[in-house]
Amino acid sequence: MRPYIDLLRREQDFRRVYTAQLISLGGDWFAIVPLLNLLARETGSGVYGSLVLAADTLLIALVSPYAGSIADRYDRRTILIAADVVSAVVVLALLLVRGPATAWIGVSVIGAIAVAKAFYQPASSAALPNLVSRADLPTANVLVGASWGTMLAVGAALGGLADAAFGPYTCFLIDGASFLLSAWLTVLARRPFQQAGTARGGRPQVWRDLRETGRYVRGDRRVATLLSVKSGVGLGNGTLALFPLLATGAYAVGPLGTGLLFAARGLGALIGPLITRRSAADEARLYPVMAAGMLGFGLCYIAFGLTPWFWAALLLVVVAHMGGGANWVLSSYGLQATVPDALRGRVFSADFMLATLAMALGQLVAGWASELVDVRVLASTFGGVTLLYGVLWLAATRGVRRTAAASGPSAVPGESG
Repeated sequence: MRPYIDLLRREQDFRRVYTAQLISLGGDWFAIVPLLNLLARETGSGVYGSLVLAADTLLIALVSPYAGSIADRYDRRTILIAADVVSAVVVLALLLVRGPATAWIGVSVIGAIAVAKAFYQPASSAALPNLVSRADLPTANVLVGASWGTMLAVGAALGGLADAAFGPYTCFLIDGASFLLSAWLTVLARRPFQQAGTARGGRPQVWRDLRETGRYVRGDRRVATLLSVKSGVGLGNGTLALFPLLATGAYAVGPLGTGLLFAARGLGALIGPLITRRSAADEARLYPVMAAGMLGFGLCYIAFGLTPWFWAALLLVVVAHMGGGANWVLSSYGLQATVPDALRGRVFSADFMLATLAMALGQLVAGWASELVDVRVLASTFGGVTLLYGVLWLAATRGVRRTAAASGPSAVPGESG
């Protein structure tokens, strides 16, 4: 833990932005878990829960191309602050969700917050290499990746407990306050969030920017490989839409069980990046570890659908998302270390778009199929989808992996411009 503590102690602006992300992410899941429980309880169906999760991902995917252009054209600090403030206002509308007739409000609010997150995520990821030195980038990237897992675990667990103790509406108010606190911490950061001269302003030319990004990706097979790796785990995340149904139905553990399943997901996403940190800066190890994470995710969710014991289900979710978390963080670091700053926002928006499209597809299918198929069978099926994707990804990226292995232990190549 010493490298992480040293980095947080030395880099004040990184510490502020990192803490802002912790607070915002924790508050996010503190509200989503109670909302999922509320919708399942009020509607008696898993459809609205799956729509909430799909809205959280699908709208991010749809907005990402535009958001990536904004992240490369305008001040990234301002983008982060604006996204937090908008989310703080919009989340208060969840107080209006009071029954089946108003369930649509929950979906709409999460969709609106997802749009704000679509601007926040590429700006934040693109800014990271400017907030720390290049030598500190692998450590910072692991910390940021693990923060998502940490606050998912903490936020989901506390959200489940608070929902059981105080009800969902208190959780929604706390979420709004967390966004405002996150914005204030970002205001305090003084270090530039991008290189001088790259924030050129002007009206975003989305299609032109997409073509430029596409040409860049086609010209570098490493970048294409890194962009494609998150989608396998994204499809498997369709199982998340089944968590409330499994907790309240198959396992009969109630709302707290939903929180614990999401917390187990977060715990795995925290542990995975920490134990694979040394693979980040070694290109020869980077691709095999990402592949192992994807295959392990699929195998664990196949077993998840078969186990009758809740404690075993929690353990399998932790191990699955250790692989998923490592997969996400390592591929993000590879992109940060390879892509030029002037293109980084757009490449990360494409990365996020592909991953979130896969998640949205999986969650929409899960919500629809949960009305027709036993949820345990469905959970195992999504594990099988990720396993198949992993096998196909290994076959399609053989050349890139072979080149990396032949070069021996080495740092991931740096920016080319």
